[in-house]
Amino acid sequence: MGRCVRAIGTAEWRQSVNQEIGIRRPDESPLHVLTLTPFYPSQGDDVDGCFVAEPLTALAQSGVFNSVVAVQPIYRRRRVARPTPPIAQWIRYLCVPGGWGLSTSGAFLFSRIIGVVRQLHASRPIDVIHAHAPLPCGHTAMLLSRELGIPYTVSVHGLDAYSNVQVPGRAGEWCRRVSQAVFRSAGRVICVSEHVRDQVLTGAGAARVSVVYNGTDPELFAPIGAEDPERQIILSVGNLIPSKGHATLLRALDAMKSKHPDVVCEIVGSGPEESNLRVLAQELKIDRRVHFLGRLGRQELAAAYQRCALFALPSYYEGLGCVYLEAMASQRVAVGCRGQGIDEIIQHQMNGWLIDPENSADLADGLSTLLLNHPVRQTIAARARHTILGSLTLTHQAEQFVDIYREIAS
Repeated sequence: MGRCVRAIGTAEWRQSVNQEIGIRRPDESPLHVLTLTPFYPSQGDDVDGCFVAEPLTALAQSGVFNSVVAVQPIYRRRRVARPTPPIAQWIRYLCVPGGWGLSTSGAFLFSRIIGVVRQLHASRPIDVIHAHAPLPCGHTAMLLSRELGIPYTVSVHGLDAYSNVQVPGRAGEWCRRVSQAVFRSAGRVICVSEHVRDQVLTGAGAARVSVVYNGTDPELFAPIGAEDPERQIILSVGNLIPSKGHATLLRALDAMKSKHPDVVCEIVGSGPEESNLRVLAQELKIDRRVHFLGRLGRQELAAAYQRCALFALPSYYEGLGCVYLEAMASQRVAVGCRGQGIDEIIQHQMNGWLIDPENSADLADGLSTLLLNHPVRQTIAARARHTILGSLTLTHQAEQFVDIYREIAS
């Protein structure tokens, strides 16, 4: 990496926010929202947390003045704010690694940032705190709300709403209890799909819950020219962990290789499963046709969608999945699994393709059918982009956020 950009001080950060995203519609008073998040792009990494950052520009156009505090525990590598807006102030906080650390991290984060938030609130009153994930940021938002009287909302981005799948045992039970209190006290719990909403309500039936699907940028993720009917690239994008289903995809490619000897699979992402996937590709004798591209920047990723024939991520534990929306916006057929959040968006054989989870034969049949029938592929892909343009852009997402903010701030 090149020379690091210096960290931004609190006063400079507030000034930059005022100048860069303090935009509002003239017919409405501005809302000041504090976004509190562990996910956010940083210098040298424009991917991590892009699903939090990208709606903020659309929010600014909808009358929201947004201040962003991005947080990380002290045991992780220091992140540096990127110089492009929306600019975040990165704050590190004390936290014990592991499950017990997660259950108590919100309290430690609260003690670290209460002074920063007081100062920010004094300079321009905060109307709403928008926390991303119940732990640690949702817990911190709940404590800030009690201390400062500011209402808060919390977004839940995945199916492990209580973190007790990630954290088993007694520590997981504490995570569940803290998350339950966060949900019940929130002005609104924002879930990225009905599947996630159901998970939240299993433990917090009294919570006020709304579903707001992620949006995507149809200008960044857009088709360029006519799709080549001979194109044979299958793209997959996701962290390389077992639940994303990359092993299922490799086995499907193996089953297809006699009928589709020229198919190439590009896998974008990184993670602990990469070495196992490389070994599996070698064992299946398809390693020459499987390309591991690592993490790509947003522009590079957009180009990857444009050059592929199909997108496939057979994830079997997915709250929604922004990558499916990006593929659909790029006018590509997205292949996902039934029973996941994406099946609320994709209608099988209409605007995408659905398979049964962990079923490589089903996946192979679907991919083969789509590769052999270009007109069908084109029709489904065109409907996919139409779906995004109709209700799943960043502007659509921002409009729903604004409605929630104004309701809980009133």
